[in-house]
Amino acid sequence: MPNIVALVKMVPDLVEELEINDSGTGLDRDWLRVIINEFDNHAVEQAIIIKERDGGEVTVIAPEAEGVEDMLFTTAAKGADRMVKLSHDDFEEGVNNHALARAFAEKAKEYQPDLILTGVQANDDLDGPVGPLVAEYLGMPYLGYICGVKIEDGKALVCKEYPGGLTAQMEVSLPAVLGIQAGEEPPRYVAISKVRQMMKTAEIDEHETDELDPDGGIAVNRMYLPEDAGRAEMIEGDEDEIAAKLIEIFKEVGAL
Repeated sequence: MPNIVALVKMVPDLVEELEINDSGTGLDRDWLRVIINEFDNHAVEQAIIIKERDGGEVTVIAPEAEGVEDMLFTTAAKGADRMVKLSHDDFEEGVNNHALARAFAEKAKEYQPDLILTGVQANDDLDGPVGPLVAEYLGMPYLGYICGVKIEDGKALVCKEYPGGLTAQMEVSLPAVLGIQAGEEPPRYVAISKVRQMMKTAEIDEHETDELDPDGGIAVNRMYLPEDAGRAEMIEGDEDEIAAKLIEIFKEVGAL
């Protein structure tokens, strides 16, 4: 029976209006609403599907963030067996993926996982996805853009997506790290009453991360909204007039 670890994190809700902080090097997190990363949510679903089909246990590990406890209890309501919250003062302010992956790897290896699942990417990634970094730190193989997983004879048979709608069936020896693009089924809905029940009966294992090593990550010098260059020109008229104007512009810039 596979022992599965799902690595998840909270990311900015892109429905909300995002603002740059005073230093100009990141997002203003004072009023930032965060939610579970969409691809990590699929990773949790895939982990639970494997558990339901093949048995085993699912451990969900997430760094400290606003609302992370509710998210972890929700994974328990879906079928996760163990929830772990990594605590450190820097998590709330945001850390690069190298520091996060090292913290994930250090904790995940305690559970001797056969399979580690995480989202293939996140909307706040700037210096590479977490999955390959965790695989490197643990000395495990990595496959990304996965949309289905089956366990057979100590190996994972996975469906890998490629651009253009192409897919391939691959086999990887366990233990391994997989970057999930989509679970075999959409993330399941759980009633809030079941989540509240888990808040009463389940426990979150809080682990204090001693040190975060950001080595290898990029340094953000400036973050800013797209700037108006003042060069936009709206072309009006019927199709022939617009086409003639475009030809004129292309000639002016030397494109024709």
